[in-house]
Amino acid sequence: MSDTVVAPPGAPQDAGLRTGVMSGPELAAQAIANIAPSAVIAFTAAAIFLGAGNGTIYAFALATIVILCVGYCVVVFARKHASAGSLYTYVSKGLGPFGAFLAGVTLLIGCFGIAAASLSGSVSYMAQFLSMLGLPAQGLGWDIGLAIVLGGLATLFTIRGIRLSARVSLVLELLSVGIILILLIAALAWAGPAAWDPAQVLATGSSFQGIASGMVLGILGFVGFSSADALGREAKEPYKAIPRAIMWSALGVGVLYVFAAYTQIAVLGDDLATSASPLESMSALIGMPGWFAAVLTFGVSASFFAVVVAPLNVIGRIVYVMGKEGVVAERFGRTHEQHLTPHRVLIIAGAAAVAVDIVLLLSGAATGDILVWVNTWGTYGYMVAYALVAIACVVYTQRAKMRNGLVKVCATVAVVTMAYVFFANVWPVPAFPYNVIPYVFLVTVALALTRYAYLARRRPDVIARIGNTETSAMEGVG
Repeated sequence: MSDTVVAPPGAPQDAGLRTGVMSGPELAAQAIANIAPSAVIAFTAAAIFLGAGNGTIYAFALATIVILCVGYCVVVFARKHASAGSLYTYVSKGLGPFGAFLAGVTLLIGCFGIAAASLSGSVSYMAQFLSMLGLPAQGLGWDIGLAIVLGGLATLFTIRGIRLSARVSLVLELLSVGIILILLIAALAWAGPAAWDPAQVLATGSSFQGIASGMVLGILGFVGFSSADALGREAKEPYKAIPRAIMWSALGVGVLYVFAAYTQIAVLGDDLATSASPLESMSALIGMPGWFAAVLTFGVSASFFAVVVAPLNVIGRIVYVMGKEGVVAERFGRTHEQHLTPHRVLIIAGAAAVAVDIVLLLSGAATGDILVWVNTWGTYGYMVAYALVAIACVVYTQRAKMRNGLVKVCATVAVVTMAYVFFANVWPVPAFPYNVIPYVFLVTVALALTRYAYLARRRPDVIARIGNTETSAMEGVG
């Protein structure tokens, strides 16, 4: 905590981020909203079931274990370092400036990809919800209009304050999860004795390869789980609260995934593999009231909206720290005088997310396609960032002469699994456009690294500051 580096000489004072305003539940809300469990439950169990069959719950369980391993590596840093820089700051402690820069870039790609993709998901479900209410909310014009409105609202919430945006995310995600839990519990009650499914417990008919492949999709359902680590300045007792938020949110969501997958398979059986919307199919099968389908659709849209808000918060704070250190323009290292949020970054990131969706919509892509394509691109960013923080944790604990037996185990699991996830997404070569998305990601990273090359050649003083700005170096009134 003593290795702080102040902002570049001559940099203007900024208002700073708010100090110690985020409670433990609000930190957990940030983490859970970034995961978007409701959206994952709506789709992922069915996708995993295609390959894993009755072993689907074990695919989710293994994915939870892997994510907890990544989380433990993050927590090792979070217990000793508080920053708004998230993994960008943590990785610097083990892998130096270049590792920190690469982690920051890939994490920003991940956050932006998830935000833009989730905006499309929210648009899709909100259009369905409005149609259920009798409004003609279909077509390109409606999709573009909803993207602008929902993207603008998400950006506004993040600018107005971290507590407001966290509470909006918490309310929406609790609402969405609550609606889904009502459906799942009602479905089990409807099934009666048939709710006990020993075939799932014994993974009858499933193979290890099928479960391992399903685990890949399960892991993708957790991306963004560590986002609370970007709130080091704004959290109350950050060295305790952030680690708890990261680990408990991941564990809680993992349990929810297993329960939801078990229930969907027990109730729908083989029909799960062919259902376009498993939750709606379940609702119709067990005879839920007609209005419940509209409530369910609104809940999923709200979940996607919460995911737009949460990663925008992370983007704002990482770039804010980069601005403090001179990695990006200094004006991004200052906050709004009243709201104490990195408003310049948030406006640009929010507008860019809307613009990406509009461009793809105008090119003829459907909202569902945009959701999957952009989400895949962003997920590659998370995978690299998670692998880097795991490696950095081993190096960091080794240098500090800390006991790191568990760190080595967790880091090995994390790195090997992230490599497997990446490989499984590029081989066998998928159909277009999934075959080109990995290369789009690599080109994006390469373009960002030209900035590092420039700084290394022209601004070695900036390179020395990369990843070293902790909360005590963030002067301001907040």
